[in-house]
Amino acid sequence: MKAGLDLSNLTFSQTDSIVKHLGIEFTEAGEGYLVARMPVDSRTHQPFGILHGGASVVLAESLGSVASFLMLDDPMKQRAVGVEVNANHIRSVRNGWVYGRCTPIHVGRSTHVWDIRITDEQDRTVCVSRLTIAVINVD
Repeated sequence: MKAGLDLSNLTFSQTDSIVKHLGIEFTEAGEGYLVARMPVDSRTHQPFGILHGGASVVLAESLGSVASFLMLDDPMKQRAVGVEVNANHIRSVRNGWVYGRCTPIHVGRSTHVWDIRITDEQDRTVCVSRLTIAVINVD
């Protein structure tokens, strides 16, 4: 990612998708990182009123997928698709916002590997995730 990237151009993130449904907002891009936030509310709670681990994984995979998309040489001829994601859930959150920060571990021609750290509003670690993306050609 490049510093000063205009995130308002991410129109696909505003389509009727899980990103929109969960209220994920891409807030910042800089040299080598992408940040998004997600509300912790009824859309993202599990039955006991805390952030659902699956919602954290959606945030992580959304961040890594968008980061890879932003690095494609030709988005008209290539796609960035998730291959593997893992997550360690460290702390529960009942309400407010969580923030994900995505940074590259490896950016190659055919694979990207991302480190995604999700924190609460007090900057405490909520989830640590790693995502592997395949870069594929579209005919």
